[in-house]
Amino acid sequence: MASCAKEVALPIQADFAVEVVDNDYSVPVRVRISNQTEGADTYEWTFEGGNPSISNDRNPGIIQYNTHGDYTISLKASNRDGVQETKDYVLTTDEGVVPGFNIIPEGDDFAPMTVSFENTTQGASTYRWTFEGGVPSISEARTPGKIVFLEPGEHLVTLEVGNGRETHSLQDTVKVSAELFADFEIVPAFADDDYQAPVTLTLVNKSVGATGAEWTFATATPSFSSATDAVITISEPGVHQIKLKAFNTKRSDSKIVEVIIFEDTNLRVFEHIELGIATAHNSNQKGAFFSTVTREVYHSAEIPSEDASAIDIAFFALNPEFNFNKFVSPDEVQEYTFDLIPNATYTKFINLQESCECQASLSVEEFDGMLDDSLLEPLQIEETMGGIQDFDSTVVPRIVLFETSDGRKGAIKLKEFVQDGTNSHIVMDVKVQKQ
Repeated sequence: MASCAKEVALPIQADFAVEVVDNDYSVPVRVRISNQTEGADTYEWTFEGGNPSISNDRNPGIIQYNTHGDYTISLKASNRDGVQETKDYVLTTDEGVVPGFNIIPEGDDFAPMTVSFENTTQGASTYRWTFEGGVPSISEARTPGKIVFLEPGEHLVTLEVGNGRETHSLQDTVKVSAELFADFEIVPAFADDDYQAPVTLTLVNKSVGATGAEWTFATATPSFSSATDAVITISEPGVHQIKLKAFNTKRSDSKIVEVIIFEDTNLRVFEHIELGIATAHNSNQKGAFFSTVTREVYHSAEIPSEDASAIDIAFFALNPEFNFNKFVSPDEVQEYTFDLIPNATYTKFINLQESCECQASLSVEEFDGMLDDSLLEPLQIEETMGGIQDFDSTVVPRIVLFETSDGRKGAIKLKEFVQDGTNSHIVMDVKVQKQ
């Protein structure tokens, strides 16, 4: 007997799972395919719109989709018995959600500040705006209406967008300029810092939040200015008002300051000036030269290299014991161990009034009581053999008279001899005519 058996083909159950990486459906979308088919030996994958677009691997790995839309993923599974089965899956990818907006101020940035917003977001279907300090403070429109910010400062704007499956947010800042505040500083000209008439003043505008200024000076020249910083001259003594009105396109603020101008005494006063002995000057420890014009003491290294004509007082002391001292003209300092002063001028000195045998005379009491130049003006400053001689430290205080090359008369009150080795110096007060 013979027998036969009928072969039965193996069945196929085609199946696979689709996982969107990071659950991010916004392009580019990356998809991981997991083959769960049973009974198959070969596989033909087709990925519409995907990269790669085909595969024969059992597990094709990750497929990327760069354009949003609906795409079919197809699997044709087969075995050696000739059995085939297919499965399709439709993948929907979203347009990439990219939040964006532009801030568009209307007018200037002073409070109250009105702002419009241009929404440049891509791929979103829902919008939520939050405006810190704004009126209104929230909006769910794609393009919100005009938002008004009432207070100065930085205001955070947040836009949250979504497409139903994911959300993204973006923040930016609306900056509203500071509250308007009028303010200014008064800076006198160097020669007018004693506020004696006439006085030239520079008015430095320090206003906040202003775009313009109006200065009003009832008793000055000029009487009005619209410059940011103004320069005026006040010629008469008394109390004078300076008014600044600062403004922007929204509002204005004003400040008024009173300044007192004094009678002109034609007298400049310097106190506690220290001049060093020759070794202190030449070693750059303490200067022996002084300028009544620049109001500065100069040691050797500080003397201007080209023009030092402003130096009008020079002091020479031979040693720390102060047994040989004298004030000398700037154009003669090279005769007393000092370097030549460039473009030096001539100053007349009366070091010893007691030996001068001249008409010029000023006592310590008169120096101390001097409030104007009325005692200096009539003095006839003449250099005599006796008057230009040196002096020692036995007479304190000592009054030394002088006249500068430009005709200004003055007096020095030598108050103290300080013995401090190579740093030894004198301490003096000076009163001199301004012009």
